[in-house]
Amino acid sequence: MAARFLAEIDRRLRVAFGDPPRPRYDPVELLVRTILSQNTSDRNRDRAYARLRARFPRLEDVLSAPLEEVAAAIRPAGMHRQRAARIQEVLRRLQDERGQLSLAFLEDLPPEEAERWLLSLPGVGKKTAYIVLLFGFGHERFPVDTHIARVTRRLGLWDGRGDPHEALAPLVPRGRAYPLHLNLIRLGREYCRPRRPRCPQCPLLDLCPSAQKEDR
Repeated sequence: MAARFLAEIDRRLRVAFGDPPRPRYDPVELLVRTILSQNTSDRNRDRAYARLRARFPRLEDVLSAPLEEVAAAIRPAGMHRQRAARIQEVLRRLQDERGQLSLAFLEDLPPEEAERWLLSLPGVGKKTAYIVLLFGFGHERFPVDTHIARVTRRLGLWDGRGDPHEALAPLVPRGRAYPLHLNLIRLGREYCRPRRPRCPQCPLLDLCPSAQKEDR
């Protein structure tokens, strides 16, 4: 029942927003960007990443630089010393194990094994690993960010307890993880906002139990 409900949500969002384009991303750069995005806004992440790459054009330069210089470059993301140390640890692990700053070897692994390897990295949880697998390699993984967690909770697909990845992954229509992920984020930004959600304009209004409660 819940899987059919999410399939209808996906259909509605596809009609409302279309399917987003699917560019390929360099997986290592994507991993660094996602580490920068943890517990901060997209705007702060983008500013921090732009400053990092302006200061260090190559990721090899990030790895060899003094920690304080990396931290200063990514200051807009917040927790800059902790993030700088984490990024350097991840890059060092890659360099030590693979001899280069590349995640291309994950392409040859079964998706479950690639996921386990990413989760073994310091500071990498399911959301970060799933973003790398989905956007970097095209694997069917469904990352859950704050927007998706909020929207799916309001829709009654997740009760707010436990790991939302475990709750939602079995419900995602086959082959639809990428567009559904991005369209739910767009829904959360434009309509299902944390405060003062725009329920009357939402394409899911008649499906949403939270909106029906507000209407009473």
